[in-house]
Amino acid sequence: MRKLSLDAVAREQLKKATENTQRRSAKTVFGGHEHVLRQSVIALAAGAVMADHLSPGEATLQVLRGRIRLTAGKDSWEGRTGDLLDIPGARQSIKALEPSVVLLTVVKP
Repeated sequence: MRKLSLDAVAREQLKKATENTQRRSAKTVFGGHEHVLRQSVIALAAGAVMADHLSPGEATLQVLRGRIRLTAGKDSWEGRTGDLLDIPGARQSIKALEPSVVLLTVVKP
């Protein structure tokens, strides 16, 4: 068993996101390519976008801090600190409406 401070990881990743030219930073905190379950902390500077993409499996997005917009097709949802969003199977994108950090959880089929 191991213990991890998501708050500390969120602070670290948000600092990196605001300092690099891509305006985002991510760290896998559990799992990876060799596992079915993967959890990643993703930080986005204000206005940064994770471009249109498909999820590799069932997924949720928990907003650890900030405010984001998740768009899938013609639908969009706003998430704020503490919100949990189900990610639809359609192509989606995420935009940070302010400096934001999310926990992305994906279960591959």
